[in-house]
Amino acid sequence: MEALLKAWDGERIIIEFDWPTGAWIIIAIHSTRRGPAGGGTRMKPYSTMEAAMADALELARSMSYKFACADMSRGGGKAVIAVPPDLTPQARADLLRRYGALIHQLGGMFQTGPDVGTSSADMDIIAESGAPYVFGRTVQAGGAGDSGPATAIGVLHGIGVVCQQLFGTSALAGRRILVQGAGSVGGRLIRLLREANASVLFSDVDEATIRQIREIPGVSFVPPEEVYDMPCDIFAPCALGGILNQETIPRLKCRAVAGSANNQLARPEDAELLRKRGILYAPDFVINVGGAMAIVGMETMGWSEAEANTHVTQNIEHMLRQTFDLAAARNISTADAARSVAETRLSGH
Repeated sequence: MEALLKAWDGERIIIEFDWPTGAWIIIAIHSTRRGPAGGGTRMKPYSTMEAAMADALELARSMSYKFACADMSRGGGKAVIAVPPDLTPQARADLLRRYGALIHQLGGMFQTGPDVGTSSADMDIIAESGAPYVFGRTVQAGGAGDSGPATAIGVLHGIGVVCQQLFGTSALAGRRILVQGAGSVGGRLIRLLREANASVLFSDVDEATIRQIREIPGVSFVPPEEVYDMPCDIFAPCALGGILNQETIPRLKCRAVAGSANNQLARPEDAELLRKRGILYAPDFVINVGGAMAIVGMETMGWSEAEANTHVTQNIEHMLRQTFDLAAARNISTADAARSVAETRLSGH
């Protein structure tokens, strides 16, 4: 744990133990140079405290890069609530209220929204004690609602840029695209891809989700254990991170990786493994900014949903083209190119 903390380049870490539930609350504030730190609240069981901390630190850094690449006046942060697996609904709601009080106590230094394990309805509960620093509440409660649709739209347009780069056209018709994870974002992305006449494969581990997605015409299921060996044009990771690593990258049979999952690379150097294999990588913190960008824009800048979607698609398309051009010019990985842009903006240059 000590080595993990010493290696981190962020500003502040807040750790609280919630005695009534046995949950740990970790808020990692990576950067406030460009504005208050923004990032989602991830809520799930973790095998160890170190695993929860590692998740919070890496996700917070990604949020700094995400907002910097989007050129928004926000810094990056992330909250992780490591909960016991047997948490009851009432205990969970009370925990969220106590967490909201902590958010409010920070006075806007960290502002949050939904992430893995939390929803817009959860943001309503957190906002009872954490307002006005809670984004993505339900529309009925005055928020912008679910961030999933905007994220999926952004990824769709990012895949179009990837296709333009690889095939000379952004058209998705006939392209074989494998979506890993058919949840909040992945499920929407699958539907958008089918509307664009792409040939869609998908994988998931939840039986109810699998049954639901299988009902979409023209969509085929791939067992999770076969995902990395399945031939496709584009692999779209839309589940949890760390799936691109020394074991999986050599197995990939795709031309590009472009999906919504955060922290897809197990290690920064895994981007170079993709480059050496000739696999084009759309850095996750560039292509998946849609949800965060749209929610912040709608709730603080007065964007309509249509305006938010326009800002999202234009930003992602521009930033991906810039990333691909810079990577080619410098003969570096696309991840290194995107990080270079983000770190330049974070440094104020």
